[in-house]
Amino acid sequence: MKEHELVSAVRESTGIGSTDDAERAVRATLQVLGRRLTGGETRHLASQLPPALSSALPEEGAGERFGVEEFYQRVAAEEGRDCTPRQARQHARAVVTALRNTLPQGEVDDFAAQLPADYADLLSTGPVHH
Repeated sequence: MKEHELVSAVRESTGIGSTDDAERAVRATLQVLGRRLTGGETRHLASQLPPALSSALPEEGAGERFGVEEFYQRVAAEEGRDCTPRQARQHARAVVTALRNTLPQGEVDDFAAQLPADYADLLSTGPVHH
């Protein structure tokens, strides 16, 4: 997978105006996801990503405990530029969908298995609305 392919997929599915803003959404989602995952899962996920994006993930996941609504709030804060939690939800779901479409299924299953049931919204394969 190439960085521009992942960023373009997120930009296209969310209607984000610029490539820089779409990349910011991808990096913000990966940073927050990296804080939620535990142990070496972040390293495994990072190994499947282009270097420019893998650097958004910590070497070792902290395994912080927070629900999906806080996940979206944290993504919004990481994105900055007046991003709302609602927009962050759209962006994060688009990032996960792009990851699902480009990563080996086993890798998606591995990180999804670490998330509690309330993360079903993030992991949903339903359409992401603008």
